[in-house]
Amino acid sequence: MKILLTGATGQVGFELQRTLAPLGEILAAGRDALDLASSASILSAVRALRPDLIVNCAAYTAVDRAESEPEAAMAVNATAPGVLAEEAKRLGAGLIHFSTDYVFDGEKPGAYLETDAPNPINMYGRSKLEGERALAASGARHLVLRTSWVYSRRGKNFLLTMLELAKTRPELRIVDDQRGAPTSARAIADAVAKLAARDWPAGTFHLTCQGATTWFGFARAIFERAPGPRPSLVAITTPEFPTPARRPRNSVLSNAKLAQAFGITLPDWQAALADTLS
Repeated sequence: MKILLTGATGQVGFELQRTLAPLGEILAAGRDALDLASSASILSAVRALRPDLIVNCAAYTAVDRAESEPEAAMAVNATAPGVLAEEAKRLGAGLIHFSTDYVFDGEKPGAYLETDAPNPINMYGRSKLEGERALAASGARHLVLRTSWVYSRRGKNFLLTMLELAKTRPELRIVDDQRGAPTSARAIADAVAKLAARDWPAGTFHLTCQGATTWFGFARAIFERAPGPRPSLVAITTPEFPTPARRPRNSVLSNAKLAQAFGITLPDWQAALADTLS
């Protein structure tokens, strides 16, 4: 099997190079080889490589910058997945695509189901939702995997930001009224490899670590486990940390559909954090 992996140098893409390798030939495409902002680049790469499976890890993930760069966010997160899906359908290939908890507004008190109506409150979420809709409209055999609060030991993410800030700041003020499930790139990649190895129906599934916490709780867990400086943590509210893009207060996603359909369950978020840090 030939697997085209976009965003191969990113957090999830890097881990997928390891977990997908036993399934076939990995065609790892970074931005220099396949620019998702360019439909021509996508068409050229896919038609030259003719993969059996496309795993799209690439995305415009600058949540705050997307508010001032909506066209760039839409090009990568909405238009590009549609082009990939059309090419996948033409080739008879499967397509696995990643989406986000930010397609929801965060007003639901409990965990979000795949059947809950999306209502994004920022441009990043809107662009990712449009990407989901483009895949659904394409007729390609596809999986949309919504995940949340992704981190790893590479790239830009909350874990690395905390560890870096701790080197120079004795006190960190962390938002404590947004809830979600920190999900490691390693755990995602392990699960996706299991999915890719079997027949799967087209559809949308939530894929996050088990349990939930706040950003403050995540930061506290990081410093309880990571070596190095341990700053004092101060819990604050969302209004005390204004950002250009609004964030949903509840980003918890139910993984019941994934477990029922495939028997796949990601580890608890604290166990995944310990594994990443080790």
